[in-house]
Amino acid sequence: MTHPRSRRSRRAATPVDDAWIATASAFELADAIRTGTTTSRQVVEFHIGVLRRREAFGAIARDRFDEALAEADASDAGSPGTDTDRPLQGVPCTIKESIPVTGMPHTAGLSSRAGIIADVDAIAVQRLRRAGAIVVGVTNTAELCLGIESTNSVYGRTSNPYDRRRVSGGSSGGEGSAIGGGGIPFGVGGDTGGSIRIPSFYCGVFGHKPSPGLVPANESIPSLSGEEEVDLLETLGPMARRASDLMPLLRILADDDGTRIGTPESVDLEGLRVIVPTKSSYLRPMDRSVRDARDAAGAALAERGADVVWQPMPAMRRVIASYLMELRKHAGTSVMSLFDSFGEPGSRHLTPAVLRANSLQLQLAMIGDRLPELLPGPARTLLDKFAADLAEEVDGAIGDGVMLHPPLPQPAPLHHGTLARPWLFGGAAIFNMLGLAVTEVPLGFSRRGLPVGVQVAARPGNDHVTIAVALELEKQFGGWVAPQDVIAGSVAATT
Repeated sequence: MTHPRSRRSRRAATPVDDAWIATASAFELADAIRTGTTTSRQVVEFHIGVLRRREAFGAIARDRFDEALAEADASDAGSPGTDTDRPLQGVPCTIKESIPVTGMPHTAGLSSRAGIIADVDAIAVQRLRRAGAIVVGVTNTAELCLGIESTNSVYGRTSNPYDRRRVSGGSSGGEGSAIGGGGIPFGVGGDTGGSIRIPSFYCGVFGHKPSPGLVPANESIPSLSGEEEVDLLETLGPMARRASDLMPLLRILADDDGTRIGTPESVDLEGLRVIVPTKSSYLRPMDRSVRDARDAAGAALAERGADVVWQPMPAMRRVIASYLMELRKHAGTSVMSLFDSFGEPGSRHLTPAVLRANSLQLQLAMIGDRLPELLPGPARTLLDKFAADLAEEVDGAIGDGVMLHPPLPQPAPLHHGTLARPWLFGGAAIFNMLGLAVTEVPLGFSRRGLPVGVQVAARPGNDHVTIAVALELEKQFGGWVAPQDVIAGSVAATT
């Protein structure tokens, strides 16, 4: 496993060039815009250029490039603002298409919703706009957000930013590909079973699944909660190319005034308990590159003074069956019913027409979702017990510390390589079921040049702890690295 360092300057030159813009964090870009060392127009135009050059990767479901450039010009013409009132002034972002953005498609990749346009921003989007962010487009997703591969019958397929033959992950795969490919500094994804962390892992970027209730998610498709409800499994959260963006973005998305979320600066890594499970939740052994990355992260934290403990976690191997049962209980309905509620009236059965109109991934989800119904009562009771045992085991092990666990057992597979393999996402879904705060951290690349990384999980409310660990691991391993064509393109543009 290799750990190439990111090629970036931590301080903007005057004026900044495209090579700096290509790798700067969102808040570095905002500061450069605010101080006049660049303009929103330059920043937005650069990122649109990257997205256009990488159109074949399929990250963007629908763009609003012209509107974004007009908003950038308006931002440059207006008052520069201050750090507190518009901290993202003039900075571009993208939003997962299943989250409503005014005037943009809101289909979640369902062919029956093609042509449906959102007439209001989700609360999370409203908060980003108030902070000065500029939405340049909505990104592709797995159909009905049910799958590890972001492909659907409306927008087609999204590819990994480092290898077009491979998946970008799901269901927020468009976000992962756009950010990992250097097309945008940050975006917003949704996470019910790993949908932020899986694409972040495959695409080599940072992603954070917040503690339940921090960020409203009820407007996304599909949603498990009502307007006033907080669901244990479901949340929206930030994805970014820099770890330093995660906490300020989380505060904006959560509308936090500093009273609900702690600060990473308050976390002392000296003596922090770090659990590394020696037996993972996967039925098959992890790929060597993934295992080595996890162990290297543990070793790096130990050198930093953390109390790192490698220990078996036997209850984690039973996670998938228990998670599927828990998901069904939280959703209160079946995948088929979810499809019907968002799809065409009368499509309540798996007819040939319904199957043909939707992706194989969604078809398998519909069929597989019915399997728990076939279990006898004692078996369901046993799965509930497994879930309770798992919660007790993990909470007792972590305490006020963190756990390191990869979300998937191998780097990005070839397209279709995740179909009919629900056990693959168990290492991510486990933390939804437990309601933990989790940050996905890139840790370099496999021998094939594919990103590897690890999740950092902590008790609900300890989002600042997982992000503090992410910041330290970014220092040690370099974090996100732009694909070579992005670096080469930005350098060529400045010569």
